[in-house]
Amino acid sequence: MQSIIVLGNGQLSRMLRQAGELLGIMVYPVNFNSDLNHIPISNSVIIAEIEYWPKNSVIENLRHHISFINRHIFPLIVDRLEQKKMLNSLKMSTVPWQALSNRHDWPNIFDVLGESVIVKSRFGGYDGHSQWHVNPQKTHEIPDLCYGKCIVERKVNFIKEVSIIGARNKEGETVFYPLTNNLHEKGILLISSTVPQVNPFYQKQAENMLKIIMQTLNYIGVMTMECFITSEGLLINELAPRVHNSGHWTQNGASISQFELHLRSVLNLALPSPIVFGYSVMINLIGILINFEWFKQPILHLHWYNKKVIKGRKVGHLNLHDYNQSRLKTALNSLISQFPVDYSNAIKWATANISCIKNREDSMQY
Repeated sequence: MQSIIVLGNGQLSRMLRQAGELLGIMVYPVNFNSDLNHIPISNSVIIAEIEYWPKNSVIENLRHHISFINRHIFPLIVDRLEQKKMLNSLKMSTVPWQALSNRHDWPNIFDVLGESVIVKSRFGGYDGHSQWHVNPQKTHEIPDLCYGKCIVERKVNFIKEVSIIGARNKEGETVFYPLTNNLHEKGILLISSTVPQVNPFYQKQAENMLKIIMQTLNYIGVMTMECFITSEGLLINELAPRVHNSGHWTQNGASISQFELHLRSVLNLALPSPIVFGYSVMINLIGILINFEWFKQPILHLHWYNKKVIKGRKVGHLNLHDYNQSRLKTALNSLISQFPVDYSNAIKWATANISCIKNREDSMQY
């Protein structure tokens, strides 16, 4: 069986390696100082855990290598401008946007998008970095270097933030996980939850949209599509050609995790639809130390990244999973006192979502 080389050496590649170990697949995460002489490039498939890398000889060698399975697709995804153009060419409903070329663009941008907009760097800028909330009185806050290197999006009044993760193999077969409910704080994903179940109408729409995107691009592997549910319907926010933070719950809440599904897809192994078990909630651990009180909860799983704990940095996540909604809600409530105070409202949001599933009509509304 072929081995896998992952461009990037962060927590996503680490979890891909863990999934590979269970399947007997060797996974080699690489970064800018990796020694390629000890990696079997000729017998490997190359994938990536990130969309944008610093230029250096090691990465440049691999990202142009014939074994990089999606090498022609990444330029369309990594640049938000090209990504938006591609989605619009496919007649996909996206968050309304405009390119930002120079300061003279602002009057037209506010006329088209309204007076509350989000400026995003075309490259990188994840977890709230290199993003600015702007109105006509704040355009002076945008650095001169951003012009020509950013896009501007309308600030959307959404009902829900959701994401869907799908996978496609070389034969063109596709499978999907259910839409996941997401809560962000300052641009960083704080909690994902599989409850309440999103309206099947949006599930089908999201699957069809992501399937068209993957088929059009001839993409192989797992891809994530972040969306807003609005009064006007489902709008695509962004794509990620990789495993994704909002899919971490699949490690303990599905028969096949997103990491295993990615490996299966790129190696063209069997690709059955994952079975989802019970109810799952994922909590990102952002700049906080391990609290061993968490381990008193029998339905809790800690995934620690062994990274230095720095404010604003993702250092791990918790997966809580149960078939019993009452136990899951009790476990979440017990965590409120064991987390920093700024997690309180987020955890309450998750428990409120679980309460919704008692009423099937409520749980299927959005």
